[in-house]
Amino acid sequence: MQRHNATVSPLVLDAIRKLIEKEGLPHSRLAQVVSDLSRLFTKERTELSRSYLEDPAAVMAYLSYFVPVNLSKIQVLLDEMPIVQPQERFSVLDLGSGPGTGSVAVLDWWHHHKHPGALSVVAVDSSPNALTYASQLWSRYCHTAGITMASFQRHEGDLKQAAWLMQVRPRAPFDLIILANSLNELYVEAKDPIAARTNFVAEVLALLAPSGTMMILEPALRETSRALHQVRDRLLQEKRCTIFSPCLHENSCPALVNPYDWCHEERAWDPPTVIRQIDDEVGFIKDALKFSYLLLRKDGRTIVERRPDVYRVVSELRELKGEKRAWLCNEQGRHEVGRQDRLASPQNKDFDAWHRGAIVQIERIVRKEKGGKVSTLGRIEQDAAAKIVRSA
Repeated sequence: MQRHNATVSPLVLDAIRKLIEKEGLPHSRLAQVVSDLSRLFTKERTELSRSYLEDPAAVMAYLSYFVPVNLSKIQVLLDEMPIVQPQERFSVLDLGSGPGTGSVAVLDWWHHHKHPGALSVVAVDSSPNALTYASQLWSRYCHTAGITMASFQRHEGDLKQAAWLMQVRPRAPFDLIILANSLNELYVEAKDPIAARTNFVAEVLALLAPSGTMMILEPALRETSRALHQVRDRLLQEKRCTIFSPCLHENSCPALVNPYDWCHEERAWDPPTVIRQIDDEVGFIKDALKFSYLLLRKDGRTIVERRPDVYRVVSELRELKGEKRAWLCNEQGRHEVGRQDRLASPQNKDFDAWHRGAIVQIERIVRKEKGGKVSTLGRIEQDAAAKIVRSA
């Protein structure tokens, strides 16, 4: 099963370019601000504040670089969601919207997939400046694309306060709720941040349509990813929702057993020229989309049929001397599986194309016993079928 590289549509890039060109920020300055923001988002997260969206230079850098990157991540997950059924209106709630990343991601996706009916998006953010840019980005895209059946409504509000909830509740239920790169910024100073975030997500889930999806996307960092895993576990323990993906089970997350483990995605991506230029300037390599995520449902739907012989690949395919190995996860936990090169066969040839995020089916895994102990490393033998059920 072939992988497809994510891309950013020319309509999105054109809308961003038209929005930022009036600021006239020099490329060298733009690259430096991108570098500074990246450091805040990764290595100096304790210094991170939503006030960066009030700085015009930071917003220009965010629009130029981080919006295309994060928009692509969201669209990868939009394509992973259950197929949207034809209806009069597709209703979306974009929480912590910033300058409209999630809102425009849906608008572009909806437009290119020619979904029937109208699109309605409500964006909520604490930054009035960011919401202004979100509205302008939306308007520029709609004008260029000739879209008339899409509405955008914005609400200024702190997600930790109840005022925004009262404002948007009359618009519920929503077919899609997006919470992108925001959950980790909530309740940082709470006595129990995981409990507070779990309660927040539970409140938001009440706004979701019975057949809707809530998308939570977080940075692919160990700290933020493990926190998301913990929120996942509590939501499931409290029976607040079910998991469509990435998980193939609803047991406790096995990545939390080892404090050094975390689960994240890596999807193939063709960066636009502007991203490549900035990367060359600052020394970044952005040739893949990395993130952690959850697609939550309330109807029990799952990305594939759950079976004990179906697994999610949760690592890269590692090439060792004479063999390849990968880590897999399903209801039985997190296990390492390998296949020796000499045992490659038509039945298990898909193994060579395994990649992080792929869903695979294995007919039989053998674990050898040595010294009275069963090996933790599973083996795929020559006559055992191993196929990719769904590519990432």
